[in-house]
Amino acid sequence: MTSLPETAPAALDGTAPGTAEAFPTEGLLALAHRSHAVITEHQHEGGAYPASPTFPAYRGYAWLRDGSFTAEGISRYGDVDSADRYHDWVSRVLGARRDQVDGLLADAARGVEVPLHRMLPTRFTFEGIDGSDPWWDFQTDGYGTWLWSLVAHTQRHGGDLTRWRPGIEVAVDFLVAYWDLPCYDWWEEHVEHQHVSTLGAVAGGLRDIADTGVLDAGRAERARAASRGAADLALSQGVANGHFVKWLGTSAVDGSLPSCVMPFRLAELGSPLATGTLAQVAADLDVDGGVHRFRADVFYGGGQWLLLSALLGWNLAAAGDRRGALRYLHWIADHANTIGELPEQVPDHLLHPDTRAEWIERWGQVATPLLWSHGMYLILADELGLLGPPEGRPL
Repeated sequence: MTSLPETAPAALDGTAPGTAEAFPTEGLLALAHRSHAVITEHQHEGGAYPASPTFPAYRGYAWLRDGSFTAEGISRYGDVDSADRYHDWVSRVLGARRDQVDGLLADAARGVEVPLHRMLPTRFTFEGIDGSDPWWDFQTDGYGTWLWSLVAHTQRHGGDLTRWRPGIEVAVDFLVAYWDLPCYDWWEEHVEHQHVSTLGAVAGGLRDIADTGVLDAGRAERARAASRGAADLALSQGVANGHFVKWLGTSAVDGSLPSCVMPFRLAELGSPLATGTLAQVAADLDVDGGVHRFRADVFYGGGQWLLLSALLGWNLAAAGDRRGALRYLHWIADHANTIGELPEQVPDHLLHPDTRAEWIERWGQVATPLLWSHGMYLILADELGLLGPPEGRPL
């Protein structure tokens, strides 16, 4: 169990005294139903989950990272059809990149240095093509996250993984060839670094898919070798003072690092490294239940991200700390707007308030709804056992 800021014990009905608002279980469950509705309402007919349907910089695009965590929430909620259609979309989009990846593999075999603009992108239009506007596109974590999400979904609900083999093989081949290159992180920053959360996603996704038997023997062995390489690098060079760090060579933490425990399992729950990481992230980045991305964050002033509160809460719930996990669930619920939409971040506690105005002028108000926020809320609610039996959930 982790050592986190003290809160009053949760009441039996699900309320958590000491938070800004205390919601009865019915309110928390209603927000879960609303989260499912928001996600599925905006799911594109082709299966993609938009990052945000209204935010100018995100509108019209789907990220593998955002979408795969969102799909996990939808899968946990019990909407198998919606999650299947998302995974169909990813496999179709990646399968269409077979020739592109074969060219990259040939270059890798010859030792050719490939410019970043030739790599697979981190975000796609709903039709599966690259965007026309510049973006910070080379990010490998989304491909590992999709593999993990797909395996988790099929283990939960059944299904034949060969249905998604075209996309699986492209994702695996791409990661095996390029997992060890520096790339942009979850926040699309610092392409010059190797980020521990990225290594975690790559290691976890490749390990999980290799263990399913869907890959041919040679590809499975290459996937396991790359998974071990990413994990070994993170564990040998991505740890300082008993916790995972933001990138190799720093001692700072990042709000994405709990993913290295759950769900990617670089460190097992309850281990000293897992406990140290969760505790350090909470100590450095948690304020009253809202979790910042990192201390130097200036995006919209450096607010608190709902999905990161859910990620930390997910880890606490999985470790048996129900009180600590409920604290984060209540904080998230307290920041839904009047129609039950969850934003990307909130300005309750800004790290760099003087930078917020320039982002509002550039892109308008914070992305609302952010489907990733809703997906993570569903994950945490399910991890806490609050969703009830599947037959009682509106689809």
